[in-house]
Amino acid sequence: MPAEMPPRFTPGAIEDRLYQFWLEHELFKASRDIRKKPFTIMIPPPNVTGALHMGHALNNTLQDIVARFKRMQGFCTLWLPGTDHAGIATQAVVEKKLAKERNTTRQELGREKFLAEVWSWKEEYGNRILNQLKRLGCSCDWSRTRFTMDEGLSRAVRDSFVRLWEKGLIYRGTRLINWDCKLETAISDDEIETTELKGNLWYIRYPYTDQPDKYVVVATTRPETMFGDTAVAVNPADERYQADIGKTLLLPIIGREIPIIADETVDKDFGTGAVKVTPAHDFNDYERGQRHRLPMVNVLNRDGTLNEHAGKYAGVERTKARKSVVEELDQLGLLERVQDHTHAVPHSDRSKTPVEPLLSEQWFVKMQPLAAPAIADVKADAQGKKAIRFVPERWEKVYLGWLENVRDWCISRQLWWGHRIPVWYDEKGNGIALREDPQPGQEHPQSGLPLVRQDEDVLDTWASSWLWPFSTLGWPEKSGDLDYFYPTHFLSTARDIIYLWVARMVMAGHEFVNEAPFSTVYVHATVLDAQGRRMSKSLNNGIDPLEMFEQWGVDAVRLTLPLLTSEGQDIKLSESKFEMGRNFCNKLWNASRFVLSNLADFEAELAKLSPADRESLAEGAVAELEDCFIEGKLTAAIVDTTDALERYRFNDAAQGMYRFVWDEFCDWYLEVVKPRLYAGKGGSKSRLVAQATLVRVLDATLRMLHPVIPFITEEIWQNLRPVLAALHGDTPAISLVIAPWPKPVKERLFADAVERFSFLQTVTRALRNIRSEHNLDPKVQLKAVLRLGNESWLRLLGPSERDTIGKLVGLENLEVAVGAQKPKAAATAVLEGGNEVYVSLQGLIDFKMELLRLQASQAKLQEGVKKLKLKLDNLSYVERAPKDVVARDRERLGELAAELETVEKHIEEIRDLT
Repeated sequence: MPAEMPPRFTPGAIEDRLYQFWLEHELFKASRDIRKKPFTIMIPPPNVTGALHMGHALNNTLQDIVARFKRMQGFCTLWLPGTDHAGIATQAVVEKKLAKERNTTRQELGREKFLAEVWSWKEEYGNRILNQLKRLGCSCDWSRTRFTMDEGLSRAVRDSFVRLWEKGLIYRGTRLINWDCKLETAISDDEIETTELKGNLWYIRYPYTDQPDKYVVVATTRPETMFGDTAVAVNPADERYQADIGKTLLLPIIGREIPIIADETVDKDFGTGAVKVTPAHDFNDYERGQRHRLPMVNVLNRDGTLNEHAGKYAGVERTKARKSVVEELDQLGLLERVQDHTHAVPHSDRSKTPVEPLLSEQWFVKMQPLAAPAIADVKADAQGKKAIRFVPERWEKVYLGWLENVRDWCISRQLWWGHRIPVWYDEKGNGIALREDPQPGQEHPQSGLPLVRQDEDVLDTWASSWLWPFSTLGWPEKSGDLDYFYPTHFLSTARDIIYLWVARMVMAGHEFVNEAPFSTVYVHATVLDAQGRRMSKSLNNGIDPLEMFEQWGVDAVRLTLPLLTSEGQDIKLSESKFEMGRNFCNKLWNASRFVLSNLADFEAELAKLSPADRESLAEGAVAELEDCFIEGKLTAAIVDTTDALERYRFNDAAQGMYRFVWDEFCDWYLEVVKPRLYAGKGGSKSRLVAQATLVRVLDATLRMLHPVIPFITEEIWQNLRPVLAALHGDTPAISLVIAPWPKPVKERLFADAVERFSFLQTVTRALRNIRSEHNLDPKVQLKAVLRLGNESWLRLLGPSERDTIGKLVGLENLEVAVGAQKPKAAATAVLEGGNEVYVSLQGLIDFKMELLRLQASQAKLQEGVKKLKLKLDNLSYVERAPKDVVARDRERLGELAAELETVEKHIEEIRDLT
């Protein structure tokens, strides 16, 4: 006899208990098994400084769905977790902590002591986000948790650096890079946030060398960098300047002579059509400088102050220098005008200060030689197959767009926390890359001089995470795990890092392991707020997943996210949306509780059966139309859900399961089967078949739902488990985590029964709608007529189906005939295939009073429609009001118009009757 479930589903009462149960039984652990095919997922390692946000919740829910699905399918499934050391972010956090708590800096501590502080911080706080992922229910193999600076991964980073060094693919050179003046380090593109700021466009006069009283006026947002100007550029098609190309100008304030050059990239419509060219401080100008072989003049120090090239402004902070330079230009008569101008300014997402393009000596990787195999991977071969498939496919263009125009990668950072560049120098500056720290007195192999110091810089964080798919499996050693679990199969990631991480991993896979690191890249949706804006701290519009877990339950959050995620579409999320997931969980809980409460005598009755009869029940014996219907719908749901998950169509899978459980199982089958459960107590065959059907369907349903909502399904299934053992005569799996995925049986589609029951549903809905629309007392038994369009429909509605409709709707009588006559004073509903249903209203309503009521409702609805139309016809309102408000108004107008149409239909019906 199954245990009695509590009347209410309380997520907090089961989540931690069940997760500990899974961990104690090591159900997530992946051990190599030659009898099984491997399926590998590498978690995109979150920053060690991170806390769970909605993007993490969505991405890791999707990964967990795949991992649990594949595990149930019988694959040896490894979902490997870990964290990224996040060089710049972690160093910034610890520096802030030291300043606040001890009023000291890393410079005062020194490198060794500062790094000890960072490691101490990492040990205390570094696993926070992993613990939050456990709270989400993630089924990672936690015994394999990696950190991008653990011993094994550090060895892999060094080995990869030395291999590239030995092939001549790593070099030190002077290039334009992104520079954070506050943190005094190079930073990558993904560490930049672009912010729209209100600023100015200064129009500055650059005098002609041979005619100082005449000028070319140049518009700029950065007057303080003018000391680095080495040309003024115009578009060769701009007639205003064609005669000036090749002439020279005097750089204001310092008087250096610079040429006027022609370059097709200049926008004729920006400012005056003439732009200053500062190759050392602007990426577009750097390209122009390369094309025209212009000098590169750097005017900034590492801390953002101007240097000796700025003359008397040397040592002045850049923003203060801007103000002073503008004042001097004005005094010299060289400032023509100032214009308000809003423009995009890149900021460091760590220091929150403007990023400077800076000409700097750094370490680089030559990328073009690595790009070719990565490009080939996403292009179809002669058989039309691709080594790597993007889902959705359109993200291939982003990937290819970057790779086909790839630039060398700046891999050095001026930080202390990170993988220190494994290059050592002798006293004359000759460098050598080494896999191991040099021994005391070790000499440079070429110069013969002793190695005396290591390079001060550390590697870009991506220089360790691009090795993630194979370094975590033991590379550079040829391990058994690497041989079995690599290449991996599924990567779920954000669009923002397709080229920063995904493309680099593919290049690394080919370069170091001779194989692409994964076969599918799933680019998940971006979670936006209800107004369609990205969630950010500055907007204070984020939704904390942990708070949602407390309010709605983890399963509710996990279900809601894929329900809202149609392929390729971003999610507009508000907290109230999780009510949808919560309501579904409650529905499932109540339905399961109903099933289990009707199984009290099931095991005892099973014991009375012959082995053959028990086997028949276990394999799916059915007794009535509704049994065939639910078995057929279940089989179709298994087929559709399996297909959707195989193709990573998470929304299709979630929506399909939602509809099956809510509509087919709860709203129809449970309602229809109740009389058999209630009337057949005492062991009737019909009751026993109904019980067995409920057990089989609930079991398969819980298995299907488990990857999405693991906690509630496990809790219900553990209650069902003894019944399953009694029905099947064996011991089920210890947990749904390792229970087999349900398999569809073609013979159990029961297409004819599903068609017949579907017609029963259509007729029932129509009759229920008539009762509802005319406010008929639910207790009153109705007289109804079903007029069939032709005789082919008769086979779908036998005596038992008519009896079922009568019980579901509350009918005194249901007449069914081809061409049946419509009763006088009857409401009508038109069905498919020329069929109609009529319900006699004679004696059930006061037609005159009903007409007055409907007319009053009509007037109110007409007024509402009129007001909303006037509002939405006002272009000023539509353009200025928040988009979500306008969308709600349009939605409400549609609802009111539909209600009005229904009311007017009923008015016409009643007028006909009276």
